[in-house]
Amino acid sequence: MKGSIRVSAKTLDDAITEALIQLGVTSDRLEYEVIEKGSTGFLGIGMKQAVIEAWKKEEKKEETAAEKSVGETVSEIVAQKEEKTVEKTEKEDTLKYSLSAEKEPENTDTADEKVKEQPVLAKVEDQTIQAVEQFIKDTLNAMSMEVEITTSIDEDGALCVDMKGEHMGILIGKRGQTLDALQYLANRVANKHQSGYVRVKLDTENYRARRAETLKHLAKNIAHKVKKNRRPVVLEPMNPYERRIIHSALQSDPYVTTHSEGEEPYRKVVVTLKK
Repeated sequence: MKGSIRVSAKTLDDAITEALIQLGVTSDRLEYEVIEKGSTGFLGIGMKQAVIEAWKKEEKKEETAAEKSVGETVSEIVAQKEEKTVEKTEKEDTLKYSLSAEKEPENTDTADEKVKEQPVLAKVEDQTIQAVEQFIKDTLNAMSMEVEITTSIDEDGALCVDMKGEHMGILIGKRGQTLDALQYLANRVANKHQSGYVRVKLDTENYRARRAETLKHLAKNIAHKVKKNRRPVVLEPMNPYERRIIHSALQSDPYVTTHSEGEEPYRKVVVTLKK
């Protein structure tokens, strides 16, 4: 396999972790073949290391027509929204604050990056739910996608929208980028229909939870590696939401600490030993 690496370690899990670090990917983007499972031997005698051949999952070089339609349409809508001059009312000021609260602050050396005050959410009104549902239906219908929509209010008071249908992978996009763009627009729609701040969360095929679990597992493996080798590890670029998952997963670890470096969209989490 072109671009593959051969990794050996004491256990199979250690070998996989090492491959993740060397290739700079999360586990959902790693493929590998087990060359040697490894064994502990008897009283340490005859111990064999685990060996794997690992490589990055190949990304499709060409998008399908449907993928291009979804990605380009959502991107065009985002661009159009951003180019319009918005009247600076108190409502817009509230929205700008709440959206910026979801981003990480510039100072990466403070604890505020990992735990920060969240804006108070307003009670979601029926007209807001209807507006968001209609916006999503109209947008996806324009892309010839038939999607079943289910809405609910979670324990934090956010409006959760779950979408079901065929080819939902297209709607998720590369690392969730298309889903995030559509979620951003849904938040804009929601916050134009009532006072106070409303947060909208879009999901499909349980993608958010699956991605979060993948990142938490990666964070634990990376922390173990940092403790073992006593060297910092830089993860692949992630969006603010995913970086916060890494920070949160390791914030209670007494031996490692995390911070972010770089500029968007190439900002990365760095895991280091505590001094």
